[in-house]
Amino acid sequence: MIKKALVTVGGLGLLMVLFFGRDAASYIRTSAGWVKDTVKSSVPIEFEIERARRMVKNLIPDIRRNMHVIAQEEVEVERLDKQITQTSATLEKDRTEMLRLKTDLAATQPVYQYAGRSYTAKDVKADLANRFERYKTHDATLASLRDIQAARRKSLDAARQKLEGMLVAKRQLEVDVENLEARFKMVEVAQTTCDFNIDDSQLGRVKDLITEVRTRLNVAERLVNTEGELHEEIPLSAPQSDNIIDQITEYFSAEKDGTKVAEAQAGVAH
Repeated sequence: MIKKALVTVGGLGLLMVLFFGRDAASYIRTSAGWVKDTVKSSVPIEFEIERARRMVKNLIPDIRRNMHVIAQEEVEVERLDKQITQTSATLEKDRTEMLRLKTDLAATQPVYQYAGRSYTAKDVKADLANRFERYKTHDATLASLRDIQAARRKSLDAARQKLEGMLVAKRQLEVDVENLEARFKMVEVAQTTCDFNIDDSQLGRVKDLITEVRTRLNVAERLVNTEGELHEEIPLSAPQSDNIIDQITEYFSAEKDGTKVAEAQAGVAH
């Protein structure tokens, strides 16, 4: 499908160059963007969600590499800490010994005894000068080591924060992917429900059948009740004649009887 889209863009590009000239470039860019959006929108959502899940999993090697770098830096910082401790202890020992030699030289003596051996004042001064130069070198080295220690600790803290940020981001991305998966399932369920509601012909047929059966039962019950009434009571009046002459004679006879009764009632009143 993508290959077909690219071929389509190529054909469109040639036609646009022929028809639009200078404006063809803008039309080509617009067409390319349209095809890109069309191809992207044609990719199933489920596929994109799975692709996002795999991309989140692919973050694990980068996280592990950062963890290895941090572990390595932690070892280096620990080694540096030990070196600083040892250098500090050495400087403190050198300082103590230089102060002792300085104090001894302040008290002028023909011979100085150290560890069972004798030294002249010149020897002691030369040794003290050498110790002092070495001390200054070690002191500068210690200062550099402490600067390096501070910088590496700062870098280590930044790396730890970065790793923690990556872990937090990975967990959040996992949650986001799960939320997308849940929303996709809900959309699928909603689409299934909508399809069911639209195609309700079978439901309508069942409703019509039930209505028809209910009507037939109502008619049957009414007929049963009517037949029961006809059979249970004895008719006291004769049924009306179907002859039209008899019906007219009976009607006007009843009307005359009614007039006579009214006149009789009027006479009694007078």
